[in-house]
This record gives sequence, C-alpha cells and structure tokens, in this order.
Amino acid sequence: MMAFLGAGLLWAAMPPLDLWPLAWVATIPWIWLIRCEQLGGRTPTLPTGPRLRFGLASVAGRLARRPYLTLGFAGFAFWMGALHWLRLPDPATSIGWVALSFYFAFYLPAFVSLSRVAVHRLRVPVVLATPVVWTGLELARGRFLSGMTMGSLCHTQYRWTGLVQVSDLTGAYGVSFVMMLVSASLARALPLQDAGGQPSGGRRWIAAAAQLALAAVVLAAAFGYGHLRMAGNMTDPGPRIALIQGAIDVKMQYDKDMRPKMFEQYVGLSRRAVDEHRDIDLLVWPESMFPEPLVTFDGNPLRPANFEGSDSAFRQWLHDNERRGPSLMGERARDLGVPLLLGSDTWHFGAAGSNLYNSAVAVARDGRLLGRYDKMHLVPFGEYVPFADWWPWLQRLTPLPISVTPGEKPLAIDVHYSGNRVARIAPNICYETVLPQVIRRQVNGLAAEGREPDILINLTNDGWFWGSSELDMHLACGVFRAVECRKPLLVAANTGFSAWIDSDGRILEKGPRRQTGVLVARPGIDHRRSPYLAYGDWPAGICLAVCALLAAVGLYGRRR
Repeated sequence: MMAFLGAGLLWAAMPPLDLWPLAWVATIPWIWLIRCEQLGGRTPTLPTGPRLRFGLASVAGRLARRPYLTLGFAGFAFWMGALHWLRLPDPATSIGWVALSFYFAFYLPAFVSLSRVAVHRLRVPVVLATPVVWTGLELARGRFLSGMTMGSLCHTQYRWTGLVQVSDLTGAYGVSFVMMLVSASLARALPLQDAGGQPSGGRRWIAAAAQLALAAVVLAAAFGYGHLRMAGNMTDPGPRIALIQGAIDVKMQYDKDMRPKMFEQYVGLSRRAVDEHRDIDLLVWPESMFPEPLVTFDGNPLRPANFEGSDSAFRQWLHDNERRGPSLMGERARDLGVPLLLGSDTWHFGAAGSNLYNSAVAVARDGRLLGRYDKMHLVPFGEYVPFADWWPWLQRLTPLPISVTPGEKPLAIDVHYSGNRVARIAPNICYETVLPQVIRRQVNGLAAEGREPDILINLTNDGWFWGSSELDMHLACGVFRAVECRKPLLVAANTGFSAWIDSDGRILEKGPRRQTGVLVARPGIDHRRSPYLAYGDWPAGICLAVCALLAAVGLYGRRR
C-alpha cells in the first residue's frame, strides 16, 4: 500500500490536479520502504495511538509477498495516469500509452532496489543514497530509448523561480536532486517505529532536528544560488515577435478539409496581429501549420511507386511544386509586411527515394527564403517507426503512413529590429524541448560556428492532445530549457500553450488552452554564461554511474 500511496501523491502533484506542494512529500512512502530492514515484512509505522491507527498507520500495513512486483504495479498506475493523453491522437496510440507506461514502471522498483543496496549493504545514509539514485535514473529515462523527461520530479516546481535557477549549473536533474534530498531528510526525521514497536531512531529529537536542519541548509543553498544568479540580470531589449496560436484539434486520420480551415484561421490571426501591432519584427506559426509543403529534389530523382504518371510527368510535377511552396510563403510575407517563421513539411526527392522532413522555414519581409531547419530529434512511433527501414511491414502496423527523416544540423537566423540591431534566433520543433541534451547540443553547435543564438523559439503542434494536461507538462519542460541555456524561450503552439518565457524561467505571458490567441513578446537578450552549456549533464552522469555500481554490488551479493 505504501507503494501506491507514493504513486497517488506524486500523480496528484502533477497536472491535471497540479497540487505541486505534494511533490515534496510524495516520495516519503517509498523512502520508508527503503529504510525497512526486510522489505517483504512489515513496513515501518507511525507511533501507535488511537488517532494514527485510523490514519496513515492503517495505510502502511503489510506489503505484498512480492514487494518489487507491487512497486512495479504502482509505477505502472502512476504513469498510466500521468501520460493518459497519449491515447488521444488515435486509438492505435493507446498501445504506445500502455507500452511506455510499462517501460517506465520499472524505474520505481529500480529506485527502491538500488537505494536499498546503498543503505543496507554499503551503509550509505538514506539522505544521500536516495537523491543520487533518483537523479541517475531520471537521467537514464531522459536518454535511453530516445529519451523522455516529462513527469520528472523537478517539473512540479517550474513556477518556483528561485529554486529552478540551479538548472543552469546541474541541469533540471539538479532540482530533482534537491527535492529528493529534502524529502529524504523529512522522512528520516519522522518518528517511526519498527515492527516490534521499538524506536527506530526517529524518536531521537536531536537527530530529527539535525535532519530538518540539513533540509533547511540545502534549500537555503539552492535559493541563495538562485538569488545570486538572478540579481543584477541586465538584458538588452530584443525584437518584437508575434506568436500565432490557432485552435485546430488534430487526428491521425487524413482530413482533406483541415488544411484550408487551418490556413484560413492562421492567416486571419496573423492579419489581426499585424493590424494591432505595427512594430512586429517576426511572426511565428506553429509546427506544420503552413498547409503547402516545400518540395526539393536533386540529381536524378526516383519516381515514387504511388505517382500516377510517367517519369517526364513526375519531373514536371517536381519543377512546378518546387516553386509553389516558396511562392506561397513569400506571398504571405509580402502581404503581411513582416518576416515569417513557419512550421511546414518538406519533401525531398533524390536518386535513393523520397524523404519527409518536419521543418521550420524562415521567410524575409520581401518573400525570400532565408533558411530551413529540419527537426533533428524525432519522436518514435509519433514521427517515425523504429527499424521500419529494415522491415517495412512495421510501418503498416501503425497509423503513420511514412516515417519522418531527421535533420542534420541546427539553424540560426538573423532578425533585424530597431534600426541596425540584430538578434539571432534558433528554432526547434515540438518535443525537442523535452530533452535538455538536444537543446544544449543545438546551442553549442551553433556557438561553435560563431552563431550562438540569442533567443530560442519552439514551434509545436499540441493539437493532438485536445487541451489535456500534456500542454502543462510540455510547457514545464520549456521553463527548464530557458534556465539551462540562459536564453529566453518563446513557444508558438497550436491549441496552446503558446508562451513567453524569460531567461530566468518566468512565464511572462501564456496563451489560452485550446483557444485562439496572439502573443506579442519582446524577449530580453541575456549575456550571462551558463555552466550547464559548458559542462552538460556530468553531475547527473555521476549519479547514473553510481547506480550502475550499486546494480553490480547487488548482483554480486545475489550470486554469493
């Protein structure tokens, strides 16, 4: 029952309930299990008393005979609730919802198991073992099998600006480390007793006070660092950027009427933005919202098998459509009189076949195409099917008609404003902001070319999720990316949340949920350097290495 109590509290701390203070105590039931001498026996209980017997003590009870299986079920229940929105795009995506929840469920028993090895076999204090193991496993979840950080412990605190500043030193994982250390200190300070009714050490009030003092010192250090980093932050005013948020729910089944409706809505919102704000320097449409794809080709392009016509007709089609997309984009920029950043598809045809890219296209005020960014990190089963290149029949088992091809490099675009000023922006697309290593790699790659961006812009289409709690979880990821890189992050999202996040992680403006809106942001250009950009995830990497060591110790002990 303790396993499910922790899962329920942590789920309640996240959207849609969003009771974020619960995150500081949600892991305490799991830490109690870690402290048990015998996990399969009785769990520690609160001191006996008529009131407590009918409260938490009655919940604590006896664990199931298979404690790690119980923990696995609790983890599975948590992730099924936290990621429920994965079932919304298509009935087939419910398979991915269950599969991903099943995979993530293994992290909870791994956390308890590895922490118990540290606490009971190596005699490491629980206040050190649990944050190290938790942080290492969060890093593994953010890297393994393409990576996924939504639902991380730190994301519950994205509104607490003073706390999240630690992210520019250790990445978002550092905030999770602080939270778990504080939770472990609270758990260690509670006056627990063992199955025999003997004091387990929690009644030693001096020791309890020491644990609370440790939690206070850690929090004070985190907030002190945050205050120092935010103090004296002087930014230069940047360009005025209009974020266009339409409200078009999206399904995987093709709808021929959707693209004209989409285009009409976004043109109308863009016209409204230009009419109401005469000084816009850039106007942004979300991912895949421009209905006409770009078409490119090189060499002797191979005619697709589904093209009805001869080779000469295919080449004529290529020449006609190569001009069509840029022409329509340029026409829109000239009509609005504003440079554009548009989410669009790109089809490239070559001698080896065709490739589909998820792109962001920059268009100058006079209609010239300034550059194109192709999404580099793709979502498995959402944008591509793993191993479908080797076994094409796998593609036919999914609602995806074709897999998207990843891009090769990031893009930085110059935006001119206020006379002779220039700001450099770097677009990214969709769930690339979910993974800290992806955005860090892009920023550092551009910096190595002498084109480090001043502003990050995320183009995303969250219309797949119909206004669900996915919007909140995605936005929380953007807050941490802004702090980690010390760069303002703007989000242009279909159905929401479009947002203006400054380089301290504050959400200065946010669009409505599942409604249309226009946000005009003027992000400040921050000149602070970020240690995270220089050193990356090495603190969390050390934690992951410790997890591997603990696993080896545990396996060696079982063999003996």
